[in-house]
Amino acid sequence: MPIDTVAELALPSDDFFLARQPILGRNQRLVAFELLFRSANGGDANVTDHAAATAAVISHASQLGMAKVVGERLAFVNVDEIVLMSDFVRFLPHDKVILEILETVQATPAVIARVRELKEFGFKFALDDVVDESEDVRKLVDLVDIIKVDVQAVPAQALPALVAALNGRNKKLLAEKVETVEEFEACMALGFEYFQGYYFARPAILSGKKIAPSELVILRLLDLINSDADDAEIERAVKRDALISLNLLRLVNTPAAGARGRIDSLTEALYVLGRQQLQRWLQILLYAKPGAAVELNSPLLQMATTRGKLMELMTQKVPGASAETGFTVGIMSLMDALFSMSMQEILGTVVVADEVRAALLERKGVLGDMLRVVELLDNPKRGPELARSLKALGLSAKVMREIEMEAFGWVNELVA
Repeated sequence: MPIDTVAELALPSDDFFLARQPILGRNQRLVAFELLFRSANGGDANVTDHAAATAAVISHASQLGMAKVVGERLAFVNVDEIVLMSDFVRFLPHDKVILEILETVQATPAVIARVRELKEFGFKFALDDVVDESEDVRKLVDLVDIIKVDVQAVPAQALPALVAALNGRNKKLLAEKVETVEEFEACMALGFEYFQGYYFARPAILSGKKIAPSELVILRLLDLINSDADDAEIERAVKRDALISLNLLRLVNTPAAGARGRIDSLTEALYVLGRQQLQRWLQILLYAKPGAAVELNSPLLQMATTRGKLMELMTQKVPGASAETGFTVGIMSLMDALFSMSMQEILGTVVVADEVRAALLERKGVLGDMLRVVELLDNPKRGPELARSLKALGLSAKVMREIEMEAFGWVNELVA
């Protein structure tokens, strides 16, 4: 029997976390997020029911706004049979979501009819965790738009044959749980269209790797700010690199910078921003490709800026650290992946406060504790550990979720 009220799927507690996992295209740019909700106590996402929790929260939060959670991107939302058959699933914006049919859903005549019905309302579908051509997959495959293949659950030698069979269905293929660059390259060669996993944020440390000249310029600018150089010296240093100047002006004119009017000159930018804000935008600029315009849809930049904003907002709730040091630790925490160098080497090229160094290298101090929480938020299977780490900081799951929503909104303004 269809469930026709949101109340029947209401969460029994407010003790849950939101995870947002990036989905990339072949050009390595962000195209969507999968949204996951999980209990702060149970480890996995079982609050009432795995997918029912997801849909109920998003339904409650449709006023918090899907756009605030994912910006201009699409949202992949898990649906099980309960949610699929419910009336309230239509509260989700069909132009913003891909309904991801969990592998536990059986392709009964009722389910197939319901998928056809929702497609008429404009919804698009993905099949989740496909590992073979099961009977349920064969019955549903012609109704979906995207097939998600769990590359960790399919033996490497069997993957080409599975991909060949699914490619014959003329569907977009998404490789999920891609954890290494090697796995990504193998999936690219097989023709996958989309990729999900944190391979892009894993540091591949290269012996003898050097920081690019344009990156060194920004690091030297950060050193000038940290060493209290005078304004004229800082301005001259910024103006020496035309691309850094252009990128900086582009960033300070995003809504996230909070300027009241358009800023057209570097002199004005430096005056309006002040040193702390200038430091922030230079740190963001490090995530631009060397010698190229900053690309705000880079997944590494999005992840780093989200971490920075999360930690800045956490410092407002937890005593012992400033907003700027929190932002610095968050955004620098992925620089080993950015530069393909060890964090120790990177910190040898730029002056940072001792508390920042301790947090980045050893996860020590209050900043280290906050960084551990931010890293755990990216991992949907470590709910109990996340709950313990939050409790140690005196933060509830509800407060952390509110912090997440504010951080997501800020990053969306940055990339708008």
